[in-house]
Amino acid sequence: MIERVAAASAAVLLLTLAAGPVLAGDAAAGRKRAIACQTCHGIDGVSRQPEAPNLSGQVEGYLVKALMDFRSGARSNETMNLVAKGLDDAAIADLAAHYARIPMEVTPPD
Repeated sequence: MIERVAAASAAVLLLTLAAGPVLAGDAAAGRKRAIACQTCHGIDGVSRQPEAPNLSGQVEGYLVKALMDFRSGARSNETMNLVAKGLDDAAIADLAAHYARIPMEVTPPD
């Protein structure tokens, strides 16, 4: 069990480092912007749709990188590519700050 936790922690650290520098986002502004995201990702960042990922509790740097990759086309999803094209760097930082600050409780399987 300890090995799993250590491996998961290392994976999160690597994703955070790979994401590059995180823009300083405004979580309150991100909350306002997130209204447009709730159809797919849920009002609280927990998706009710199996094809849309949960966003709450994700690492801020990961969310910034994912949105920037959708915007540039480096990451492909028809809906997200369209949505992200309309986001500037500040909007991306704000959304990432908002979702990263929503607490998420994860219970490991027995």
